[in-house]
Amino acid sequence: MTHLIKRLSLLTIALLVTVTMTTAFDFSTLEDAVTEYTLDNGLTVLVMERHDAPVASFVTYVNVGGVNDPKEYTGMAHMFEHMAFKGTKTLGTTDYEREKILMAIEDSVWLELREERKRGLQADSTRLAELEKAFADAIEKANEVVVPNAMDNILEREGVIGLNAGTGMDQTSYIMSLPANKLELWMYLESDRFYSPVLREMYRERDVIAEERRMTLENNPISRLIDQLKSAAFTAHPYGIPIIGHMSDIQNYTRSVAEKFYATYYVPSNMIIAIVGDVDPDEVIKLAKKYWERIPAAPRPNELATVEPEQKGERRVILEDPAQPFFAVAWHIPQGTHKDWPAIEAAMDYLGQGRTSLLYKNLVKDKKIAAQVGAFPGYPGNKYPCLALLYALPSAGHTNEECEKEIFIEVEQLKKQLLTVEEVDKIKARAKAQFINQLTNNLGMAGQLASYQNTYGDWRELFKELDKINAVTPEDIQRVMNKYFTDKNRTVGYLNTSGS
Repeated sequence: MTHLIKRLSLLTIALLVTVTMTTAFDFSTLEDAVTEYTLDNGLTVLVMERHDAPVASFVTYVNVGGVNDPKEYTGMAHMFEHMAFKGTKTLGTTDYEREKILMAIEDSVWLELREERKRGLQADSTRLAELEKAFADAIEKANEVVVPNAMDNILEREGVIGLNAGTGMDQTSYIMSLPANKLELWMYLESDRFYSPVLREMYRERDVIAEERRMTLENNPISRLIDQLKSAAFTAHPYGIPIIGHMSDIQNYTRSVAEKFYATYYVPSNMIIAIVGDVDPDEVIKLAKKYWERIPAAPRPNELATVEPEQKGERRVILEDPAQPFFAVAWHIPQGTHKDWPAIEAAMDYLGQGRTSLLYKNLVKDKKIAAQVGAFPGYPGNKYPCLALLYALPSAGHTNEECEKEIFIEVEQLKKQLLTVEEVDKIKARAKAQFINQLTNNLGMAGQLASYQNTYGDWRELFKELDKINAVTPEDIQRVMNKYFTDKNRTVGYLNTSGS
């Protein structure tokens, strides 16, 4: 009885905190603080005024990601993100006219070298050696006029915080925060790198990305298992391709392909800028017109047409490695805009998110057969139908088979037995707290506004999220479990410890 009272007290506190946070966030007031404007070239500008501190956060959101990578050039979206920090015709070089000539030499030698390598056994070894030396020399020569990190250095002197970028399977985002009086500086620098980008140091950066792939994927057994599981789950859709790209593709990038990628996807109609902080919307729009309308209008690229066919039988992936065992399972689920998404999120929360989750309590705390468990939807993106992923790290002396058995018992139980209203209320309380927490800082708000504008075509959908969470019922959770979490719809992965 004491435990029940304690649980109810905790639930009451959680609900009270969430109600307090929700009340503190007057969404109608937030909506009123947002200004939306579309430039003549098609670029969407979103501005939210927050005058509590003299700072502002900036997000440039591009509707392009790993799913848009060209064939034979996987990872190009990620590669271009790196290139976007290399500068422009006026920033990052001591002599752009000379640099153009030197980069053309780089490209010419590289294409010759690549063609000779493609000949395989018939390649002329002497010619290969000559071309490899000429290519290395061309890279060194082109580097003589480069001013490294020119944009970064300017921004750091002006007080930038959180300067970063990230490429997902669905989008690429460039983010930073600055003192509010640096608004025009941001407008100039950020627009210029997409108005006149120069893909300098490309062949050196290609090697950096190849090394990044080795470190994060090839030398990481768990990452390799998840990558292979994803590839097995997606037989048609590009969600099955690693976001960093295949090694052979990375090593064969050309500047011309990167430039074509930029010209196709980095167009104003395919981009959004979101600014949140101590700014005046009229001034933002005036400066956006001055700097961003330099970029010519172009048609928004077509959306991906490939649809993953229905999976009609369980698939299994087994990876042998001298590492500790690891278990993972993924089920196909619909895209993030689907009406079932909130219930799927709730199911994943209940199963494997945090120390209060069912699998943590049963597998880690009580039975001690796992050292770690987790569950989340939206892998590797959620713009298109994707995966709900669940994993377990067996504890010492225990196996993948034990974890699989116990996990599937709990999954089947969740299909048969309704959660109580109290349990679902706790899930919703956590979801609402997490959602609101994303909006408390300027950068989080800017990112969410841009994301919802891109996903739904209307940033106002962001402020309907609490209603979607509130609408989830125990019956909804049971229904989505039975609909999507079936044997034939899953892909199972084992990382087994090899003997060497």
